[in-house]
Amino acid sequence: MKKLTFKPKAVLFDMDGVIIDSMPYHFIAWFETLKPMGVKVTSFDIYSREGENWRKTIADLLKRSKMKYSTAEIDRILPAKQKIFKKLFKRFVFNDAEAVLNHLKKNGYLLGLVTGSYAENIKNVLPKAMYKMFDAVVSGESTKNGKPHPEPYLTAAKKLNLKPKECIVVENSPLGTQSAKNAGMFCVAITTSLPKEYLNKADIIVDDLIEIKKLVK
Repeated sequence: MKKLTFKPKAVLFDMDGVIIDSMPYHFIAWFETLKPMGVKVTSFDIYSREGENWRKTIADLLKRSKMKYSTAEIDRILPAKQKIFKKLFKRFVFNDAEAVLNHLKKNGYLLGLVTGSYAENIKNVLPKAMYKMFDAVVSGESTKNGKPHPEPYLTAAKKLNLKPKECIVVENSPLGTQSAKNAGMFCVAITTSLPKEYLNKADIIVDDLIEIKKLVK
């Protein structure tokens, strides 16, 4: 496995598909929400857009289906999807997530959480003890621009009073990986949602979160 050539001061994590195994539930919720409207979505549609501003995702999916829509319609769709997600979701933290976070904390690294999920959703899916481990949290409504724009990760670095080059990012999606690179950060991608060919802009690609312990000592 490729090694880091520098010692970072912080490790910034995406949440869905990295810390929490929630992406299958997000897909089912989107599928069930959009199906009655005649909009078909695949798991790839959702996994590949993870981290993006969800209003943009909805608009793009409706456009692809050649459907006319209004701002009010988009405002209605997201809460409907969230309602289904809450009913479906069974909290499941990825194996070794807590061990990796504890390892990093013990070794003096700052931790950041950078996600497209809204703050309310973060608190619903992330165990309280784990949430408290993060020194900075950037949620979907915290920034004007979602991933792949660099703003989410730059905002996290600013909250931690660090330069982008002092942070590394752990991601699982193409847009998240691109966001990290656009922010000038070293990026490690995990193949929890998509195969490595979709994550080739990352500096390092790993198959399991536990490999972060070997990478960042």
